[in-house]
Amino acid sequence: MKRILAVLLAVLMLFTMASCGGNNEADELKVGFIFLHDENSTYDKNFIDAAVEACENMGVTMVQKTQIPESNACYDAAVELIESDGCDIIFADSFGHENFLLKAAAEYPDVQFCHATGTQAHTAGLDNFHNAFAHIYQGRYLAGVVAGMKLNEMIEAGTITADKAKMGYVGAFTFAEVMSGYTSFYLGAKSVCPSVTMDVKFTGSWYDEQLEKEAAQALIAGGCVLISQHADSMGAPTACETAGVPNVSYNGSTAAACPETFLISSRINWVPYFEYMITQVKNGAAIDVDWAGDLENGSVALTDLGTAVAAGTAEKLAEVEAGLKDGTVKVFDTATFTVNGEKIDSYTADVDTDDKFTPDTEAVANGIFEESKHRSAPYFDVRIDGITLLDEKY
Repeated sequence: MKRILAVLLAVLMLFTMASCGGNNEADELKVGFIFLHDENSTYDKNFIDAAVEACENMGVTMVQKTQIPESNACYDAAVELIESDGCDIIFADSFGHENFLLKAAAEYPDVQFCHATGTQAHTAGLDNFHNAFAHIYQGRYLAGVVAGMKLNEMIEAGTITADKAKMGYVGAFTFAEVMSGYTSFYLGAKSVCPSVTMDVKFTGSWYDEQLEKEAAQALIAGGCVLISQHADSMGAPTACETAGVPNVSYNGSTAAACPETFLISSRINWVPYFEYMITQVKNGAAIDVDWAGDLENGSVALTDLGTAVAAGTAEKLAEVEAGLKDGTVKVFDTATFTVNGEKIDSYTADVDTDDKFTPDTEAVANGIFEESKHRSAPYFDVRIDGITLLDEKY
């Protein structure tokens, strides 16, 4: 009788452990995501799609909150994801979420907080707060090569002359992330089309379809024969399709909506990072304070080429991509650009961010500006020759 009771007690204990989580605790991991907008923003859709894919691949529960502004609403969303939904990891996708996420991280030390594009994790002193980004400048550079090939085709066809090879770029803010992006795009184009120049207009918003459309239209009216962007709507691509101007988009293909003008798009693929952070938490291992993916691990991705690209583009793209991967091509090689007519051999960047954005870290070594080495988020804000900022909106 005692043996039977012992067996029954053991079975009851196993059942109780299974009901409460027990050894299956890792399988019941919950990840909470905070998104600035929703699927209508190409920026947020890129994150949302990756989150869905990664959580499905890893067998964990995804809880999401969309339309969360860069305000205390982010803190409130994080608290609700923890207190009401039981999330073990919180991820936020917008730069302006960082301070509010830091506040929540300090109050919930047993929850892991991960943040895209942020700059403060390496100085915050919190074991549970982490920043992540990717070497998207590699993707921008490759997209620039595609643009440069198109400009060459236009020059050879007599559509424009070499001195009229001017691109336009629609940016959100004069932040290092945007500046790094448009500069790497320009340098990619310049590597194949030496006469290229570029004008940049800023909207002062990450997502405003009308402003982005108007900025693209103004750039086209100002003589720009090809447009790219670091903005999140279809405003600029739609303006290009209407005007018949080649377009390089961001965070997703616009081929369906702009079949006559779409060339290529680059984006950060967040699946590798999401799977990494989930794996680390499942294994009880530390998450990197600053994590940066690249072409090699699939964190930098390109869409298929559009039908409007120049002949030979695919072959050239493959050649340059191989060079980026093996290190023979460096995006920010200081021998490829000048500042006020002079080459630079030193530059102090703002890496340890403060309220005054004080430069603090030498970023040039062996003739290369080492972007995303000292922290994951971009800090390249050099104003190089060949690029004209038509306005500035921070």
